[in-house]
Amino acid sequence: MLAKLVKRNKILIGALALLAVITIIAVSGCSGTGTKTESKTENATTAGKSVSLNGAGSTFDQPLFTKMFDEYSKDNPNVQVNYQGVGSGAGIKQLSDETVDFGATDAPMKSEQKAAAKGGEVLHIPITLGAVAISYNIPNVPKEIKIAPDVLVDIYLGKIKSWNDPRIAADNPGVKFPDLAINTAHRSDGSGTTAIVTDYFSNVSSEWAKSIGKGTTVNWPGGVGGKGNPGVAAAIQQTPGTIGYVELAYAAQNNITYAQLKNKEGKWVSPSLEGASEAAAKSDIPDDMQVSVVNAPGEKTYPISAFSWVILYKDQKDKDKGEALVKLVKWMVHDGQNYSEGLDYAKLPQNMVDRIDKMLDTIKY
Repeated sequence: MLAKLVKRNKILIGALALLAVITIIAVSGCSGTGTKTESKTENATTAGKSVSLNGAGSTFDQPLFTKMFDEYSKDNPNVQVNYQGVGSGAGIKQLSDETVDFGATDAPMKSEQKAAAKGGEVLHIPITLGAVAISYNIPNVPKEIKIAPDVLVDIYLGKIKSWNDPRIAADNPGVKFPDLAINTAHRSDGSGTTAIVTDYFSNVSSEWAKSIGKGTTVNWPGGVGGKGNPGVAAAIQQTPGTIGYVELAYAAQNNITYAQLKNKEGKWVSPSLEGASEAAAKSDIPDDMQVSVVNAPGEKTYPISAFSWVILYKDQKDKDKGEALVKLVKWMVHDGQNYSEGLDYAKLPQNMVDRIDKMLDTIKY
């Protein structure tokens, strides 16, 4: 009897021991799975960490950037992009002072600006391509009057003072121009759009090149200044007789009349996406992507066309921000290009996109 009880207890103890082993294995297995899940959650949290990116600069880009950043945030709610259209000059200054994470400019930084940048080497990433329209407000005059390069320069030099000047009429047979004083409008702030236009003026006029020159700011011979593309657009709209320069998107979106210009091949062309793309296609693009395409050859080329760049430091000091910024810029030059043409910007050529990817891959964190 005693022997049977001992045997029964041994069996019970053995069963309990086996159950304990099974329980330990099960718990260990669950614990292992829990660790992996925890790791995945940790990685997901890291990948989805909230990041705020601040940018400033070009008003030329602002309509496109507004759309791009709005669309980007839908798939990347953890990344908040704040952009202020304060002009290319201010954008360069703020990046140089490291008060923003990226800048935007319609004119490449000058050597002295690059040297003053506190964060080291600055990369210029082409983001879009656009045309600058020469817009005007002349009552009872049709759209797309023709303005030759020398005439346009002399208007800004103050040599041609009235809209019924014979030199303007000569290129526009059948158009009755009023005896109305010409008022020129230009940017009052440091502007990449100004740099594009004055680059063009310098390209077609040796007098302008010698007396005024080119840059984001110049000493204008006269006229009124407006802040940003919106400021110039407002000056044109508000005062009859005014002529000025605005990015094509602003002219189109605000229904502002613009002129046809004579290109390098002697063809009259209107500002267009096709004309801007042709200017890029007919130009040699250097490795650093910093190039002027004004007055480029080609029968369809629009002569006041230009790239616009996002500028950022090659050495990113904040890893999370740096990675988020590069991811954003890569999206802008790939998927983001789908929003360009609807807003009157030209898409980047695919061969440039491939080169830009390689540039972005050189960024260090």
